[in-house]
Amino acid sequence: MKSTFVRTSVLLGTLFGLTLPALAQISPVKDIVLDVNSSTPLPYVIDVRGVIARSGTGLCWRTGYWTKELAANTPVVGGEFPAGCYCDKDILMADANLKDKCEAPAAPTPPAQPAVAPVVKPSADKITLAADALFDFDKATLRPEGKAKLDDLASKLGAIKLEAIIATGHADRFGSDTYNQKLSDKRANAVKSYLVAKGVDANRVYAEGKGEKQPKTKPDECLGKKSKKVIACLQPDRRVDIEIIGTKSTK
Repeated sequence: MKSTFVRTSVLLGTLFGLTLPALAQISPVKDIVLDVNSSTPLPYVIDVRGVIARSGTGLCWRTGYWTKELAANTPVVGGEFPAGCYCDKDILMADANLKDKCEAPAAPTPPAQPAVAPVVKPSADKITLAADALFDFDKATLRPEGKAKLDDLASKLGAIKLEAIIATGHADRFGSDTYNQKLSDKRANAVKSYLVAKGVDANRVYAEGKGEKQPKTKPDECLGKKSKKVIACLQPDRRVDIEIIGTKSTK
């Protein structure tokens, strides 16, 4: 059986003008399809589909027209490289004039990206001022001592790129909810008006009152009826929180 197979193979090669299969590595492509409409002689045997015929070990069968130059210039349908790169890559790669046919073009060097300045996120500083230090008890008119504290605050704003100032007024539990809400609103707006008068952009200052809704004292503290002692104990609840949002100036 072995000798018969050899004779049959040789006979086929004689009848069709074929040489022995190319001694190349097995192609990673399942079907290597050539253009059957091409008028150029083909370097490899193809079937009716245009697929290159290969041996049982995957070697491509050459025609009598085969040359390494022809193999290097015969396109493969849908392939990235010519037919020779799939069937006789070792031969083409050994030829300095043809090896570039089987080499993928180098990826272009991406253009250098311009340096991006780091993004500086605005920081937030929160200052809590006791309402008693700004206003008389149960009042919303700034005291001289309160104005001095806001003057000091305004003088430091030049060191930052201001995004916003949020003034939030608070009240203690004495008085009705409605009264305390109005009082906290008035105190927050008094702070805003004073800072605007000092040159701060009015569109960057926000004022709001929280009434007695956000006390700092605990429920079990400052118990008892209204008295000087209890009023003094509730002082932390009477306050104005001033939040400054901005980035440090680069000047």
